Amino acid sequence: MVIEQQLFLFLNSLAGQSRILDLLTVFLAEYLGYFIIFLVLYLIFSKSSEWKNRYQQFLYTALTLILSRGLFTEIVRFFYYRPRPFLVLDIQPLFNHDVTPALPSGHAAIYFALAFSVFYFTDRRWGWKLMAAASIMGLARVISGVHWPLDILAGILTAFISVWLVRYLFRHKLF
Repeated sequence: MVIEQQLFLFLNSLAGQSRILDLLTVFLAEYLGYFIIFLVLYLIFSKSSEWKNRYQQFLYTALTLILSRGLFTEIVRFFYYRPRPFLVLDIQPLFNHDVTPALPSGHAAIYFALAFSVFYFTDRRWGWKLMAAASIMGLARVISGVHWPLDILAGILTAFISVWLVRYLFRHKLF
């Protein structure tokens, strides 16, 4: 926990240094996700000309999101409450955030689930790019003061498990 707190303090020390950097950080932490969603929908509905493939890719992605953010994240948060850094360290985050459990990061769970879904079900090259974008978003949320680094890693793990489970279920015709 000490190493994580030191890493958080180092990253969060970037906040407040420059108005432009703060605005960029808030944009990446709060609004980059909308561009990711738009791009994923574009990739799903433009990559395949066959309606059945589009439907299947959309279904994989939707199930991954439901498992990652809607189920697994909420189960962890129900049994384990981890306060956000701005509550523990008495710092001012770059933007207002609800006082909800921090672990795992819901943003990381959503956007990595989208990235992993694109990687496995649609286009690997775009999947890597989306993983990079989701990583930047996660880093921005730590710099902003609303998440600990391990919250982001837990969100990534949650998303990965969700995609793996969906792939397993569909590959073995269990769903």
